[in-house]
Amino acid sequence: MSPRAPEASRANAVHAGAWWLWALGLATAASRTTNLLLLGLLAGVAGYVVAARRTDAPWARSYGAFVKLGLAVLVVRLLFAVFLGSPIPGTYELFTLPEVPLPDWARGVRIGGRVTAEQLLFALYDGAKLATLLICVGAANALANPARLLKSLPGALYEAGVAVVVAMTFAPNMVADVVRLRNARRLRGRPTGGVKAVLQIGLPVLEGALERSIAVAASMDARGYGRTARVPAAVRHTTTALTLGGLLGICAGSYGLLTATGNSYGLPLVIAGLVAAVAGLRLGGRRSVRTRYRPDAWGARSWLIAGSGAAVAVLMIGASALDPAALHPGVVPLVAPRLPVWPALSLLLGLVPAFVAPVPKESA
Repeated sequence: MSPRAPEASRANAVHAGAWWLWALGLATAASRTTNLLLLGLLAGVAGYVVAARRTDAPWARSYGAFVKLGLAVLVVRLLFAVFLGSPIPGTYELFTLPEVPLPDWARGVRIGGRVTAEQLLFALYDGAKLATLLICVGAANALANPARLLKSLPGALYEAGVAVVVAMTFAPNMVADVVRLRNARRLRGRPTGGVKAVLQIGLPVLEGALERSIAVAASMDARGYGRTARVPAAVRHTTTALTLGGLLGICAGSYGLLTATGNSYGLPLVIAGLVAAVAGLRLGGRRSVRTRYRPDAWGARSWLIAGSGAAVAVLMIGASALDPAALHPGVVPLVAPRLPVWPALSLLLGLVPAFVAPVPKESA
């Protein structure tokens, strides 16, 4: 075994937030290009890291669902372009569909009509970008332990974090219950397909979900969930203003970074929003009376993983400003996408977690 990738243990575990920062860095890079070659490379980088470092935990099985969702989004985007048209003009007509006449108030909208190669290619670029974003988010869901991510949240976000974690773990647990019940029926010689089998499996699955909900509620009540300390009114108002202002600044700055014309104001707004939000969260944490048992440490491996995602995002943002034509192939006229060397090499930095993250025990 390589000394750079030891077997996973509690002492060298990667922080759950590092996985999310890495995935968000890849998603930011995907948002800066419509080049199918670069988007495919990004999806391949995310898939390789997931294949190399995910465990057999229930949440780790969600990556395939995100890939299927991304492909479904791509197909839907192409169908919309075929049946509802596209504002992109085109000269290479592929086929013509019967057009449905619409009233005057729906001017600018059409159903059917000419379908050109330029329209389909534009829809393909747009759908591939969104599909790659979903794949990057799915990689974070498959690699980051949601329970450990909850432990790392600030005290002000603990209640909201619990709701998010319960929602994120419901679907994987339900899928695991369905697999377990289907295997049990197969061992008993009962059918596992068809409407009757689905109905017979559905009731135990819902019963198991109800039992888990009751167990979670009992454990939360035993741990004093929802109890808060009293703080002065001025502190509460200051906390609200800083948190909301910081989040608005982060949203506006992120929008600027994701658009081609917002590079000048995007980064300052994000930095100012982060400072305000962190200050608000620290003040809001005074209301939380809970303690952390053995909090997760942010070690060198977590810094490398989060830094690799940030490096990919920064390099792609720079590449989009220096050579936008390579990252956004033309549609009118039709131009074949080419693989730009330096942006492609920068995307390979996203493979760092596959070599520095600890190897899961079952695959070590």
